[in-house]
Amino acid sequence: MHDDRTLVEARLRRVLDERIRPAVYPESVPLEVAVWHAPGEPVPVAEGLAADVEPITVGSRWGAPWGTSWFRVTGTVPEAWAGRTVEAVLDLGFDENMPGFQCEGLVYRPDGTPVKGLNPRNQWVRIGAPVQGGEEVRLHVEAASNPVVMDYRPFTPTPLGDLETAGSDPQYTLTRMDLAVLDETVWRLVTDLEVLGELMAELPVDSPRRWEILRAVERALDAVDLQDVGGTAERARSRLTDVLAAPAVPSAHRISAVGHAHIDSAWLWPLRETVRKVARTAANMTALLDDEPDFVFAMSQAQQWAWVKEHRPEVWARVKKAVAEGRFVPAGGMWVESDTNMPGSEAMARQFVHGKRFFLEEFGVENDEAWLPDTFGFAAGLPQIIKAAGSRYLLTQKISWSRTNRFPHHTFRWEGIDGTRIFTHFPPVDTYNCSMRGAEIAHAVRNFKDKGAARHSLAPTGWGDGGGGTTREMVAKAARLRDLEGSATVTWETPSAFFAKAEAENPEPPVWVGELYLELHRATLTSQAGTKQGNRRSEHLLREAELWAATAAVRTGFPYPYADLDRIWKTVLLHQFHDILPGSSIAWVHREARATYARVADELGGIIDAAQRALAGEGGVPLLFNAAPHTRSGVPAGGARPAEASGRTTRTERPDGGHVLDNGLLRVGVDARGLVDSAVDLAAGRETIAPGRTGNLLQLHQDLPNMWDAWDVDEFYRNTVTDLTDADEVTPGDDGVTVRVVRTFGASRVTQVLSLPPGEKRLVVDTEVDWHETEKFLKLAFPLDLHTDRYASETQFGHFFRPTHTNTSWEAAKFEACNHRFVHLQEPDWGVAVVNDGTYGHDVTRAVRGDGGTTTTVRVSLLRAPRFPDPETDQGVHRFRHALVPGASIGDAVREGWRVNLPERRLHGAGEVAPLVTVDRDSVVVTAVKLADDGSGDVVVRFHEAHGARAHASLTAGFPVAGVEVTDLLERPLADTAPPTVDDGRITVRLRPFELTTLRLKRA
Repeated sequence: MHDDRTLVEARLRRVLDERIRPAVYPESVPLEVAVWHAPGEPVPVAEGLAADVEPITVGSRWGAPWGTSWFRVTGTVPEAWAGRTVEAVLDLGFDENMPGFQCEGLVYRPDGTPVKGLNPRNQWVRIGAPVQGGEEVRLHVEAASNPVVMDYRPFTPTPLGDLETAGSDPQYTLTRMDLAVLDETVWRLVTDLEVLGELMAELPVDSPRRWEILRAVERALDAVDLQDVGGTAERARSRLTDVLAAPAVPSAHRISAVGHAHIDSAWLWPLRETVRKVARTAANMTALLDDEPDFVFAMSQAQQWAWVKEHRPEVWARVKKAVAEGRFVPAGGMWVESDTNMPGSEAMARQFVHGKRFFLEEFGVENDEAWLPDTFGFAAGLPQIIKAAGSRYLLTQKISWSRTNRFPHHTFRWEGIDGTRIFTHFPPVDTYNCSMRGAEIAHAVRNFKDKGAARHSLAPTGWGDGGGGTTREMVAKAARLRDLEGSATVTWETPSAFFAKAEAENPEPPVWVGELYLELHRATLTSQAGTKQGNRRSEHLLREAELWAATAAVRTGFPYPYADLDRIWKTVLLHQFHDILPGSSIAWVHREARATYARVADELGGIIDAAQRALAGEGGVPLLFNAAPHTRSGVPAGGARPAEASGRTTRTERPDGGHVLDNGLLRVGVDARGLVDSAVDLAAGRETIAPGRTGNLLQLHQDLPNMWDAWDVDEFYRNTVTDLTDADEVTPGDDGVTVRVVRTFGASRVTQVLSLPPGEKRLVVDTEVDWHETEKFLKLAFPLDLHTDRYASETQFGHFFRPTHTNTSWEAAKFEACNHRFVHLQEPDWGVAVVNDGTYGHDVTRAVRGDGGTTTTVRVSLLRAPRFPDPETDQGVHRFRHALVPGASIGDAVREGWRVNLPERRLHGAGEVAPLVTVDRDSVVVTAVKLADDGSGDVVVRFHEAHGARAHASLTAGFPVAGVEVTDLLERPLADTAPPTVDDGRITVRLRPFELTTLRLKRA
């Protein structure tokens, strides 16, 4: 037989495009359209429905950036259409290549009942099936003219990312507003031909199955009368019956399809628009569930569910009904799909506390899985947190974006820093926006790395990022792929059903130990410094507010602010979403975030002040309140008393114009350029700074990544660097014992103050940058005379080691990494820590000198200046605090990290305030002291072993205790864990390295 394959395939493409698809709507009549453009922000539904409208015609421009227009469409079903299926086809000006990134609409009936959402791949509204002739049609569309921020030239700077700069030019052209007859037979023929054509293209050319499909398709095309597609569609479908009925082979890969719409809680749109995106998608999906009995839809992010409940009660009612039926599934059990690298220990725990509690309280549903398809890498402390929240599984997809190394597994157990293992799955379909195309299904099969040991994978199916969800076309394709020769089988299933099957068939999968590092998007650890500092400050203020409010409640009857703390936690957790905290959202999002963090700081400051005043009482005794988990200036952790004297610091001038700072523990030399050329640990007699090098060195790099400007820093940025060594001023500080350094470069100015606190072995560097650079990367370097092949970075509830060398491509790819409050480098008998109060990105490199010694350089990432999606990223004044701690053990690094993030609070009162709880081991770090969320008055204490060693410690309560329970993060007793012993208020605990424990203390 002659090879006519390409001829038939080309024929299929043309006939589908030019004849069959257009025949899906064979008849149409225009609708009458009128519009009201809402001034300012979105209005309530009732106001939009009642507004006075003006006529508008198809072809008219509409929609200023970020505006809302209310369209009223009216018409009459022609009598000749009686008994047929009729739909309104409403095209607001969509680009079908941009689902989720365009104008969108939510359709209402005149009584305000939501019908469904409109987006580029979902433009229809069912009027009737069958319909009555002469039926009047009246619909309202709340249309959002969200501008296209990321266009076909995706990283072009644009003012459209903020309402304040976006202008008022109309963004869209009204394209189609029709009533149309839907020929369902033709629609099914389109799906048949698409599924078979896409499957055929993925099969080997020499596969018999491919040629069977080709001949069946050819016969079907022969059966179509191109001038009467509707009249011959059923005949054409009959030619495909046999090839569509051929079952999959027994060894076929099995795909669990989960209806999905990954909706970024903010990204290229502000938070307020996500509220509406979620409502549109939820309306769409509940409508689709009504039409498709096999379909299952999962939605994560409790915050998004809460938005629907608060803002769209009519949609919420439909959602609750579908949840009760088990088909609209709460997924993930987190407040938002957060970043996991940068949130602190308690914040990461509270993501699960507030997310799981919402689903439990609203639906009685508890999630077994963490659902994070788009998060930019995963910190090594996360498995323990997932387990402590009562969950067992993790799903993500983003690691497939890594640029250097391909991850070796799709299903595995992920082991965290404490030894906890979590069953984890990366969908081999390599997208969280699967549309059931044949190429996607075939890729999942070919790509799946666990063949032979497992046959199941998951496919999150539906348009996401900006929402939209699953379409009826995807459901129709999945139905044909349920059991089809040549394809993986596809079944709609819930996430929990998938994980149960996957774990049952592969109970001992491979193990991956340590962080899941994304070899991409590394600059998200630095972009938008103001947002990151706001997050860090909010986390520590929440710690203080809970600690002092709980202490005051137990000691004085102070009213514990349950509702306020709950609300503020949820606000902070929302802003940890994986495009807000990482700095990859539009300017509008970060402008609002900075304002929100300021309000949070004011409110928490008020709670802290009121609680401390209640504890201090009236009097003139000067008190230092210590919220850190370690004793400070003689004040115990969680207590208050007068601070102890701590020695003195001196400053002397050097002949070369430099200065020497000395506090008896540390002697620091600062040269005439304001650079640190010596830092001697006097007790050890050890120099910290590498020979011939200087610390406190600001370095400026050119920084234009190949793509993903706010997200990425590419390794070639290191090829060009400018050392900022010229100083405008190097002078004594106002107090006479510090050194003030001023530098200017480009259009920017840096002012630094270097100080040695009395009695403390640390050099504090306070840096203020008035930043006005573009596409630059600013680093702060400390070259250390220290030899080590690894260093420690703080992560949630512990720390994680990374190599200082680049032996393998995996190690070389980690050229920018995340730490929380400290990094620590250690020789066997001596170490150095670098601590910070609000930066996360850093790099550590090593070089061997001519004298044979090793210089290990720690560089802190301060600021970037990408121009997309926010063209003014980080412009303005920023303040940072870092400290160099010579002679530091890992315990010193932990302590100093807390110290720099919890400034001292002083006020006068009646006398000493005893801690509510104390721990007798510095290695056991208390991360939370609070009252139980249920309002019982029980005291909840969360702590972990922080040094990476076993610990035997005593926790002592400063109040009568009637009983103790070990609980999960949601403060529920752990059934399989015996309560610790209590002896006169002393509770004995034994902890594994980095083990996390939560105790609930019942007050007598």
